[in-house]
Amino acid sequence: MDILFVADPLESFKTYKDTTFSMMREAQKRGHRIIACEPKHLVWQRGGVVQAAVRRITLTGQADAWFTEAEPATVALKDLDAIVMRKDPPFDSEFFYATHLLEQAEREGAKVFNKPRALRDHPEKLAILEFPEFIGPTLVTRDPAAVRAFHAEHRDIILKPLDGMGGMGIFRVKDDGLNLGGIIETLNKDGAETIMVQKFLPAIKDGDKRVLVIGGKPVPYCLARIPQGGEVRGNLAAGGKGVAQPLSDSDRRIAEALGPILATRGLLLVGLDVIGDSLTEINVTSPTCFQEISDQTGFDVPAMFVDALEAAVAEGR
Repeated sequence: MDILFVADPLESFKTYKDTTFSMMREAQKRGHRIIACEPKHLVWQRGGVVQAAVRRITLTGQADAWFTEAEPATVALKDLDAIVMRKDPPFDSEFFYATHLLEQAEREGAKVFNKPRALRDHPEKLAILEFPEFIGPTLVTRDPAAVRAFHAEHRDIILKPLDGMGGMGIFRVKDDGLNLGGIIETLNKDGAETIMVQKFLPAIKDGDKRVLVIGGKPVPYCLARIPQGGEVRGNLAAGGKGVAQPLSDSDRRIAEALGPILATRGLLLVGLDVIGDSLTEINVTSPTCFQEISDQTGFDVPAMFVDALEAAVAEGR
């Protein structure tokens, strides 16, 4: 198959841990041809189809010069076998526009994973609202008074922006309410932006677990991202330590309940974030942790993903 990865610049990849790289490596091992572009390279013009200026690459197996490439080319997305959308967050206006171009490519016959409409319909913080039975006490609001009331009820809370990534902009306010007003003003821009507030979950000391769901089925291991030092955030980007471990019964129950639902909507790959027994986020834009789980457990996550991708393409999904 010809597989196009719409991603960040290849030169920015940290191949020792990059999930998109691990997908490419497994696909090439099976004989598939690897193509790459960035969202900015997508183009449509009336009378034509969605095209992209792409790089046809071959992985070398080397740590530094990890790929070679042929002459740049322009291709119609409908002529490729699969397009894998792997642009990292944030989900900003340009990401939004890229999903519309990819959805137009779908109308022309392209197969895109995850589906562009599903990416738009499942903002990673807000997607949990559909599954209240699995989440802890949560508030979504612009209203400072509502945040203060939530704090008065729960006493120890987490506040975060809806467009954050990698633990960016997350604050904890304990029982004393120290600096709550300043944090609210910072995050909600004096009432201009909506924020999420959640009851603090002490189980974070055991890790913010990334549970991967591929083709509707859970990977049998998760990556517990454990906060280090005085941090409240377990995100790897915030210095958390990643420890792979088997899914708990509650992890599996959440994954098996949500997996089939999300898969039918065109979400081939999902990353569920779970603290203790509570679902905190549903990541769909560019879920990671393939290499960390594979390296620590021996379970081949990239192989499971490419199996699911091949099956989806064969079934015309």
